[in-house]
Amino acid sequence: MRSIPLSGSKFTLDASGVAGLVGADEAVSSMATVHLYQGRKWLGWYNSPGSYFIAKKYRQLANSRFRDSLSPGVITDPATLFELDGGKGPKFKGVESGSVIPETGHLASLMVKECQLERGIDVPGRKTQPVGVTIVDLHYIPDATVEPKQLTKYTSTFAFISMSVSIGTCIACALFEDWYSCSMILLGIVASGISCFVIGSGKFTFCHPIPAPGAPRGDGLLLADNNAIILLGEEGAVNSITRGRFSLNFGSETEYRNIGMCSSILTTQFIAQLLLIPQAALFGQIMFLTSLAVSWAYNSWLSSLDKAEIQRRLLVDVVLKRPLITKYMLGTRTTMAVFVLLVLNPSDPAKVLDDILPNDTKVWKKWKSIILSRLQDGEKMHFQPADWDDENFDRSESTLLKTLLGDAQAAYDGYTDHQKLH
Repeated sequence: MRSIPLSGSKFTLDASGVAGLVGADEAVSSMATVHLYQGRKWLGWYNSPGSYFIAKKYRQLANSRFRDSLSPGVITDPATLFELDGGKGPKFKGVESGSVIPETGHLASLMVKECQLERGIDVPGRKTQPVGVTIVDLHYIPDATVEPKQLTKYTSTFAFISMSVSIGTCIACALFEDWYSCSMILLGIVASGISCFVIGSGKFTFCHPIPAPGAPRGDGLLLADNNAIILLGEEGAVNSITRGRFSLNFGSETEYRNIGMCSSILTTQFIAQLLLIPQAALFGQIMFLTSLAVSWAYNSWLSSLDKAEIQRRLLVDVVLKRPLITKYMLGTRTTMAVFVLLVLNPSDPAKVLDDILPNDTKVWKKWKSIILSRLQDGEKMHFQPADWDDENFDRSESTLLKTLLGDAQAAYDGYTDHQKLH
C-alpha cells in the first residue's frame, strides 16, 4: 500500500457541508443553460457543489407523495423552473383585430428588452421626457411548434477542464487507496452527469396559436415604460410575441419520475458526502475540495452568462428570422402618439389616440379633432396660425394648442423621413 501524502498530519478539513451547500446558487443557475447550448447535456460529468439545493429544485417538478413531504407546494412548470418562461410583458392592443391582452408573457418581455437596447434615431422637436418608439416589422410567420436550434459556444472547453479535474482527483485518491474520497468524488461525478443528461433531454420548443383563416392583420402596440413597440405583421407573426412561449417537454410528464429519480440521487449524494468525507484522509479531503473548487468556478462562469440575452437571440434570430427593427427617439409623449398613429394607420385612429392620450380637456379635444381630421383626409401636418388661433381659447390655451400642434408636426416630419428610409 502506498503511503498517503499528509497522512501524518493531525489537521482535518470538514468539507462535508461544503459539498451540498456552498455554490448552490451558481449550480442551480448553471442548469438553466442546459437547454440553450448544443451538447451541454453531455457535459455534466464533474463533482458539482450544491447538490442539496439542486435536488430541492428538481423536487418541485416531481409529482409524488415523497416530493410533497420534502418540498410541499405548487408543482412548477419545467420552463418556469429553468427560467425559460415566467416573465411578464406589457399590455398589448391590436388595432385591427381588436384584441387586448392586459399582461403579455415572457416572449413579449424579451422583445421589449431587445427594443430598449436598440439605439434610436433622434427625431428633431420639443424635448420634455423622451419616449422611444420601435417599429418591429415581422415578415415571417413561424410554424405552430418550432424546435429552435441550440446555440454553439465554447462551453465544452471549460467543461472538459472541470471534468478532467474531477476525474483526475478521483484517480489520485484511488491510487493512494483513499476510498472514502474516491467514492464520494465518483458519486458526485455520476450524480451530476446523470442529472444534467436527464434535464437536458427535455425537448425545448417554441409554440404559438395559429389564427383562424381570414383573420385581420395583427398590427398592434406594446406600451412599456417610456417605450412604445409597434408590431407590424400578420396575426400569426404578431401573436408569436404576444401569445407565444418557450416550453420544455419531457416524456415522463406529468409526474416527471426521471427528474424525481435525479432528485433522489442528488439527495443521496449530499447525505453520503456529509457522512463519509470526514472519515477520509487529509489528502483525500484536499482532492475532494479541489474538484469542488474547479467545478464551482465552471458553474460560476455558466451562471454569469446572460441567459435572457441568449433567449432573445433564439427568439429574434432563430424563431422570428430577424425582423426589421427600427427605433426612433421622440421628445414628448404627444409626438410619440402622432408618430404611432402614422405608422399603424389604424381603421379607428380616434380610439387608438384616446388609449395613448386619454386627456380630454378643451384644448386636448380641439387638438385631437385637428389631428384626426388631417389623418382621415391624408393631409400634411404642417400648421398655420389659423389652426391654433381660436376665439374660444384664451392666450394660454392658444399657446398650448400651438405647442401640441408643433409636436404633431415634428412627428409627421419624422415619419416622412422614416418612409424615405424604408
